[in-house]
Amino acid sequence: MLPMKKLLLTAIVFILVACNSKTYTSFGVEISDQPTHSYNTIYDLAQNGEVNNIVLEGEITQTCAKKGCWMDVKVSEQDTLMVRFKDYGFFVPKEGVEGLRTVVKGKAKMDTISVEMLRHYAEDAGDSEEEILKIMEPKYVLEFIADGVLIEQW
Repeated sequence: MLPMKKLLLTAIVFILVACNSKTYTSFGVEISDQPTHSYNTIYDLAQNGEVNNIVLEGEITQTCAKKGCWMDVKVSEQDTLMVRFKDYGFFVPKEGVEGLRTVVKGKAKMDTISVEMLRHYAEDAGDSEEEILKIMEPKYVLEFIADGVLIEQW
């Protein structure tokens, strides 16, 4: 009887572990799903220059509706990070992934985004002409260029 109990216990543990593990769809280079830094840490480090080999996690709030060439990721309660993809080497789904967990690996640095580029991103996002024309000043932001992306399977 003892071996049967061990077998049953092993099966239950396996099922619980399998149910708790997440499955991802991968884009770009293969990456780990384990974050290495928090957004606040990267933001602070980037004040002194480019930071490489970062793995961050967050929740997708929006993707480029035209090509899937960028995504906005909520990385903390108050911060959203725009993630673009290295050399336009890959794209993510244009819709249907909002609210899903994502893990991104790449590099970050502080950069100024021009009014022209901000308007381009707003157009890609499907904003109205009125909203696009309201963009009048550049933004100084943390730029993130991803080599690889994982998106929780939907």
